[in-house]
Amino acid sequence: MNPFNDYIEPVFRPPSEADSLILQVTNGCSWNRCAFCEMYTAPQKRFSVKREEHVFAEIDQAADQLAGRVRRIFLADGDVMVLSTRRLLAILQHIAKRFPELNRVSSYCLPRNVANKSVDELKELRDAGLKLAYVGAESGDDALLKLIDKGETYTSSVESLNKLSTAGIKSSVMILNGLGGQHYSHQHADNSARLVNASQPDYLATLVVSFPLGEQRFRSHFPEGFQPLDQTGLFTEMERFIAQTELSNTIFRSDHASNYLVLKGVLGKNKQQMLETLRLAQSEPGKLRLREEWQRGL
Repeated sequence: MNPFNDYIEPVFRPPSEADSLILQVTNGCSWNRCAFCEMYTAPQKRFSVKREEHVFAEIDQAADQLAGRVRRIFLADGDVMVLSTRRLLAILQHIAKRFPELNRVSSYCLPRNVANKSVDELKELRDAGLKLAYVGAESGDDALLKLIDKGETYTSSVESLNKLSTAGIKSSVMILNGLGGQHYSHQHADNSARLVNASQPDYLATLVVSFPLGEQRFRSHFPEGFQPLDQTGLFTEMERFIAQTELSNTIFRSDHASNYLVLKGVLGKNKQQMLETLRLAQSEPGKLRLREEWQRGL
């Protein structure tokens, strides 16, 4: 949902925020060094923070144009939680004032930014309306995280996710299927399962690592070379990952456009069903409705 003409494009949001009002509070990502990520590499996406009065004016404009029609707001771009608690609270409070019918506010969230906020500060943000944080963990394997220059570790991700949980903010964790290629596939699956088991996120999603602008930048981070997983290899890695999850009530989705196979369910209630589907995808893919390459455009 876009009532504005002054977004700094491109603007990204999670698939589940398709019907949300997108409010661009920051531009780009303050880290912006992850080898796999091309979201904010364009010159106009250099990280910056929108002026508070500008954000308030956009909230007012949206409220005037969309009165009674907005139930969810997503704060863009990739690094809103880098803002101070004071500034975030001011934005959230103004949103609540102008959109009293709102169900939730959500945003992307880097673990390092959670680490810089106390549990009490996070509780203040929750009480002001921030109900959901999307955390791109990517992997739970420290060797792979270092290679791709993620700037996080297994421990930093788990600690931040548990901190969000303590504060009452729901988390949606993203893992990148195929991120480590053939060489790192097993340890990527194993340690990613270990990460989600330790943090018990409310939501879990998998995307397939993809490079619309080419693989050269990503490959340069792998001195030994990067051997991508084929379709069967991606399914095998996913089976290994899901088989090791020990989740009690996590909503799982692999419905992003990058995925060949759409999987939806609750882990662990639907775990065995998902595993059976993944095994069928490996042995008899013709029996399933898999996305064609042209359907996987991002």
